[in-house]
Order: sequence, then structure tokens, then C-alpha cells
Amino acid sequence: MKLLEFNYELPKELIAQTPIEKRDESRLMVLDREKQTIEHKTFKDIIDYLEPGDCLVRNNTKVLPARLYGKKETGAKVEFLLLNQMEGDIWECIVRPGNKLHVGTKVKFGDGLLKANILEVMPGGTRKVEFKYDGIFNEILDKIGLMPLPPYIHEELKQNERYQTVYAKYNGSAAAPTAGLHFTEELLEKIEKKGVKIANVTLHVGIGTFRPVKVENIEEHKMHSEHYYIKQEDVQKINETKEQGKRVIAVGTTSCRVLETIADENGKVSVTEGDTKIFIYPGYKFKCLDGLITNFHLPESTLLMLVSALAGKEYIMNAYNEAVKQKYRFFSFGDAMFIK
Repeated sequence: MKLLEFNYELPKELIAQTPIEKRDESRLMVLDREKQTIEHKTFKDIIDYLEPGDCLVRNNTKVLPARLYGKKETGAKVEFLLLNQMEGDIWECIVRPGNKLHVGTKVKFGDGLLKANILEVMPGGTRKVEFKYDGIFNEILDKIGLMPLPPYIHEELKQNERYQTVYAKYNGSAAAPTAGLHFTEELLEKIEKKGVKIANVTLHVGIGTFRPVKVENIEEHKMHSEHYYIKQEDVQKINETKEQGKRVIAVGTTSCRVLETIADENGKVSVTEGDTKIFIYPGYKFKCLDGLITNFHLPESTLLMLVSALAGKEYIMNAYNEAVKQKYRFFSFGDAMFIK
């Protein structure tokens, strides 16, 4: 299958640069796979498409405000992006300007609230960095760190929590699970009152989520690895839903990837923790998933391939062209799609 088959024309002005004022008032495109129809709704209408006994599975990861601006001892300005915690206060970071940040370089952030020492240049040009501080690291990050917004967003984010789901709980992501950004606490409450179960998985989204596919034949693409876990109470809700013949609906591609990584042939899941490199593209047979709430994804991206695997490539590409025509907002702060 060729990469070009997943391309579409997207005018730059349709890439949402800021979040909509009210989370659940973004637009919602509803795709009915059986009838092959397309409906245009508002996100809060999602409740009309959920039935008692269904189970919504959401990713409760929390985005670290991992972009740090600081100064070297010379006064030169630098930028760090925390990639992953290697051990204790030692992190792998992307640093800019890379050619000026050698082993032994010391950097201060937030007027010295946080200090860094570069320990090692790692393969690929990232740096192994040790941080020093007084207090609690995550609290300091909340004070001085900025959200690591995707490269296609050029506007400044006014409030950090708008790049965070209302149910974000466990720190560890370099990007938000953006399908969840549309939910409000009130909407989730109404959904539960309707008799829909809500289960959680945790998958920490890595910066690799923005890595483009560079091979012509998509089957040759190597996926990045992301860490996930699921707890007993959530396993129980998902398995009960399957036993009762109701639908398991993932909020976002990250939740979908966890479910499909851990499900057995009958769609049942069990308590587990690990790393997933699952790559879902057309031809894949879903084991657990019955529906998906998702945003509109980049041309030629693995996420566009995933939704094409679920709904059919032609149907999805038609829906995307329709979304462009109807001026939907695209990507992280954009509108949503429900594939039922």
C-alpha cells in the first residue's frame, strides 16, 4: 500500500491554531460504517450516538509542560524539550541550538528555579541531562514550563490546561490525546447518567507521534514505542461490555492502540503494562474496538492509516475531502469525528 494513497489537500487556514472557547461546541462529523453516511453535528451531540451499556475508553495521561526556555552561563538563550525520564532527575532532552550545548554546559531556567547540566550527547543528537532544584520537580515544571505544542501550531497557548483533557491524571506525555479535549466534566456526567460505562487506559504519548512516514510502501514503516498500562477496574468494565454484546468505543487513537495491543482474539483484555509499537493500517482486523472518537489527522500519517483501517480508506478519504469543503478545523485543536 502506497503512502500517496493517504494524501489529501488541506488549506493551511483550516489547521486550528487555538482551542475553541467551549470544549464540547466543536463540530462533530459522524460516520456510519454500515450505511456509509456522513452527518454534521456539534460535539455535545455525541451523547445521542451512545447507548446504555456501551463503554467509552479514554486515555488519562497528562501532558508535561516539557518545553523549557533558559540561559547558559554566557547569557545565551537555549530551549530544552523533555523527552523521557531515564532515572531520577536524569532526562533525555532535545536541545536547541544543539551545536552550542556540549557536555558540561550548565543552564538555568526560571531565574535559577531549575538548573541543568549536560552529561552526554546521545545517538540522534539528543542530550542526557541532569536537573537540580529545590522542591518538587513537577510543581516547578507547572510554574516555568510551556506545553510542547505540535510543530504545526504557531500561536501561543494562553492557558496550559487547554492542551490537557479534563480527566488527565498521570504525568508522562509529550503530546495530548487530543480526541479527549472535546469532553467537559458536565458532558461526561450526562454520558454516565445515560448508562454508558467509562473506563481508563494510560498511554504516554511520545514525541514520535509527530514523526512523518518516510517510506513509499507503508508496510515498511517502523512505529515508535509508547508506554501504557491498564488497571483491573477498567479491564472489568471493558470485558463486561464485550460479554453483554455492547460496544467498546475508544476516545482517540491512543486508547485504540492500547486496546488492540492487549486484546485477545475474543476482544477480551487483561491487566497489563508494557510498550506498544502497534501499527494499524488497512487490512488490520480489529479485535476489541467497535467505534472511535477521533480528530482529523495529518495527510500521510499513521493515524490517518488507523482510521482508514477501521472505516475503509475510500470512505475516510471522502469524509476528509468533505470536511475540507465544509471548513472543519483540523488537527490537535480542531474538530472531531465519530466512526460508529
